[in-house]
Amino acid sequence: QVQVVESGGGLVQAGGSLGLSCTASGSIFSMHAMGWYRQAPGKARELVARITSAGMPNYVDFVKGRFTISRDNAKNTVYLQMNSLKPEDTAVYFCVQYESGWFTGPGDYWGQGTQVTVSS
Repeated sequence: QVQVVESGGGLVQAGGSLGLSCTASGSIFSMHAMGWYRQAPGKARELVARITSAGMPNYVDFVKGRFTISRDNAKNTVYLQMNSLKPEDTAVYFCVQYESGWFTGPGDYWGQGTQVTVSS
């Protein structure tokens, strides 16, 4: 039913930029908040950025000023533009469609993740 698919990951040097895309199908996309999370090896998954159904963004402190989350409801797509990348940004980046609100729960739909590797 609901499918969430990320794309755009890859290898980039420190200080570089990378843009991620996430497309969700099988739902009324415009009704749901969307989020980006990441998980580094040996670490728990952590929030990166979120955006409401109306397009209001929210960021964690360690990406403010570097990352931008946006959405295009006509394309059922959420974007994460990452600038000034650091080696510590290396992780698998996941996209989530929240069931309601913008906190994770059992009704959410997650993508398979896309690898972002930042070299020094």
